[in-house]
Amino acid sequence: MYKFTGVLFFLLIFNSAFSQVEKDSFKLASTKFVAFFNENKYDSIVAMFSAEMKKALPIEKFTQFSTGLKNQLGLIRKTRFVRLQQTTALYETFFDNSVLGMNIVLNNRNEISGLLFKPYTEAKTIERNSTAMFLPFKGVWTVFWGGDTKEQNYHVESIAQKNAFDIMVYDEKGSTHKGNGLVNEDYYAFGKELFAPCDGEVVLVVDGIKDNVPGTLNPIYIPGNTVVIKTSKGEYVFFAHFKQHSIVVKQGQQVKVGALLGLCGNSGNSSEPHLHFHLQNVEDMILATGAKCFFDQLKVNGILRSDYSPVKGDKIESVRE
Repeated sequence: MYKFTGVLFFLLIFNSAFSQVEKDSFKLASTKFVAFFNENKYDSIVAMFSAEMKKALPIEKFTQFSTGLKNQLGLIRKTRFVRLQQTTALYETFFDNSVLGMNIVLNNRNEISGLLFKPYTEAKTIERNSTAMFLPFKGVWTVFWGGDTKEQNYHVESIAQKNAFDIMVYDEKGSTHKGNGLVNEDYYAFGKELFAPCDGEVVLVVDGIKDNVPGTLNPIYIPGNTVVIKTSKGEYVFFAHFKQHSIVVKQGQQVKVGALLGLCGNSGNSSEPHLHFHLQNVEDMILATGAKCFFDQLKVNGILRSDYSPVKGDKIESVRE
């Protein structure tokens, strides 16, 4: 066993498409990085950094980090491009003694503005949930994004979120809010209770992100306040955009289906209160592949359905007490 501490200096781009094509700028940056790393030319790597990176990770700190990494894992023998997510490229990186995932972020001047090393595994993809899932809310909600086509679901272009749902609450007039909608409290979804859709372990909680003023977005932490639940079948249930400080579960906690998780909010990449919900095959969304979620029992447009995956426009309601 070895101890490893990653270094992270970039933002997670949440709602963005992935590409399987490596850009020349990333190929050049990664090739230079590997060569300089193996030759102990750490000053040459730092010279590739943006001004912000140089300030956050000056040569002394980067040399200490790199020598520690090399002492534990050895030289980098090869890399394999995995995917590109806007400004972040992921490489499977083969050291003498281990395999890590290397994320490189480039700014518009092709300077390294972010760098992350962490354990890399090629997790088995899953097509759909084998765990029984139930809707994570009470009352009637409407699917704004959901389904398999781009017209139904703009998430389909993202590997991790290709089967995600964005779900809102509408009134009989087809509006998501009362009044002028200038404050979150005007929105019917805001403050609604969200529940565990299945049994599992809470593996991630983020709870300190402020809710946005309606119509604005948070460019710093895109998922906002977040809960991720791991099922006994190895499926990961991802909730985003909770209300700030409303989450009542803790990382490492075991939850049962129907347990209260927190309240619907408007944090992260969200212009109005809603629930973002999806399944993926690993905890880390940068490495994840999404899976389709079928719910066990629910009402769809007033009709009782079972083993159903909602699509855009569906009005859905839980039948669990």
